[in-house]
Amino acid sequence: MQQIFNALIKQDIKPFLIKRGYKKKGLNFYRTTENLIYLINFQKSSGNTVDTMMFYVNCGIYAAELAQLQSREMVTAPKEAACHFRARISSIVEDAPDRFSITATTNLDELTNILLLGFEEVHSFYETMTSARSIVDYYIAGPFLHLGEESFHFLLQANDVTTAKLYYNALQKKYGTEQRWSIFQNKYQAIFNQYGVELEED
Repeated sequence: MQQIFNALIKQDIKPFLIKRGYKKKGLNFYRTTENLIYLINFQKSSGNTVDTMMFYVNCGIYAAELAQLQSREMVTAPKEAACHFRARISSIVEDAPDRFSITATTNLDELTNILLLGFEEVHSFYETMTSARSIVDYYIAGPFLHLGEESFHFLLQANDVTTAKLYYNALQKKYGTEQRWSIFQNKYQAIFNQYGVELEED
């Protein structure tokens, strides 16, 4: 099954993604623009056997501008965990499964078709994410806690106080009753204080 997986990557996935500007490095495919690095990552399952090959497809976008806010060293080939936008392909592509598998009974043509159609959709989604602000806006729209601290720094550095406060209030409304909220609340208030912005509680 491992050989079938390798052949799938080499013969079908790699040519498809290279045509769209990606470069392969191990089980990662990268497309680099002036502002962002886009990643498609294949992650093998830890539960694989001789008869079953399971894998995940992870999507990531890395922004040097956000890495600077995190005081992290700039990288040119980020791992999925270092990306600022992170998602399984199933979060972007409605019909994609969370996990793929190859067994003796797998219809490989069907699997290949699902993957290639999925990558086409991921690529289209990536085309809408063109800057660090796009990533920040994605998590604000959730609203999600992921990237919260970096997003507040990003917004307040840009003097977009209105959006920062709206984002904070949305997070408070969504997560305010959870026990962990006080931890995030203190972190966020410290960031607002750092920029001399008063944060009124709802």
